[in-house]
Amino acid sequence: MESLLSSSSLVSAAGGFCWRKQNLKLQSLSEIRVLRCDSSKVVAKPKFRNNLVRLDGQESSLLLYSKDKSRFRVNATAGQPEAFDPNSKQKSFRDSLDAFYRFSRPHTVIGTVLSILSVSFLAVEKVSDISPLLFTGILEAVVAALMMNIYIVGLNQLSDVEIDKVNKPYLPLASGEYSVNTGIAIVASFSIMSFWLGWIVGSWPLFWALFVSFMLGTAYSINLPLLRWKRFALVAAMCILAVRAIIVQIAFYLHIQTHVFGRPILFTRPLIFATAFMSFFSVVIALFKDIPDIEGDKIFGIRSFSVTLGQKKVFWTCVSLLQMAYAVAILVGATSPFIWSKVVSVVGHVILATTLWTRAKSVDLSSKTEITSCYMFIWKLFYAEYLLLPFLK
Repeated sequence: MESLLSSSSLVSAAGGFCWRKQNLKLQSLSEIRVLRCDSSKVVAKPKFRNNLVRLDGQESSLLLYSKDKSRFRVNATAGQPEAFDPNSKQKSFRDSLDAFYRFSRPHTVIGTVLSILSVSFLAVEKVSDISPLLFTGILEAVVAALMMNIYIVGLNQLSDVEIDKVNKPYLPLASGEYSVNTGIAIVASFSIMSFWLGWIVGSWPLFWALFVSFMLGTAYSINLPLLRWKRFALVAAMCILAVRAIIVQIAFYLHIQTHVFGRPILFTRPLIFATAFMSFFSVVIALFKDIPDIEGDKIFGIRSFSVTLGQKKVFWTCVSLLQMAYAVAILVGATSPFIWSKVVSVVGHVILATTLWTRAKSVDLSSKTEITSCYMFIWKLFYAEYLLLPFLK
């Protein structure tokens, strides 16, 4: 069962020839199995012997996508695929870590860790509160939340394999580095471990934060009747807002306030501001994340705001919402009774607002690469805000 190649698909490339993926006709895409994915190349071979991509016995290449979203070639010959040392355990282990790193969506991992750390310190009232007890409580929350985070992003990838082949082909499930069964095993394991840790810790705010995040994350992604809420732009945005703005701020604050410190429930001025500000930020993330994914969303019927309203309008709406949030943050910081809080809050948010405006004006909205880069810049602003929040008193 030999692979068929279209003669029109041959293009020149450094050191040989490349076959464009869209013009490569295979009887089954499952005939090719990825063995290794580096930053520069994938080593692959068919699942069955002698089903190699070839042309008249000469070496040819298959154009694929690397994890950094650039294209690369997989070489194959009429004899053996590109050399791969199965005994290279260290290399294999490093590749496995790299695949899991991409599967975990590291920008969300960093956001989760910073948000819990920041909100936890909002509960600190005096110097003596900074103790091993506090850090133990933070560690319990961070570990449980990270495991739930991996469940949520992993389930989303399992539900979006075909879409990700268009929008994010560097992800392990979309690229074939992970099988669907592997993905299922990972998300199931991490969800169970997250609930287990939340239960044995004995903190009801922590457990309910995990449970609500699990329910919303599942409803957002899974393709079942009345679910897969990501298909509906407003509902999808509300899911992200509920988790990133409300649950993270309130539930993890109460975990430290009531479970760790044993104090009564108290909604402080910094907590209220953090919840309100992050509501704006969560809406921006919910809207902005779909801007670079418009191509795949259109194909698979995902009615995001970017699809219905257009990329440019959604982009500038996001920028305007953040600028409004920064303006409010500057006013709130200016009313603080503490000089050091005023200086840090006002100066910090002025810098962030100016940086955002400068970056936004330089973005080429016709370039998916630039839009994606700007989306990751929005996440960096998200991280920076959590570094500023503890200074607001």
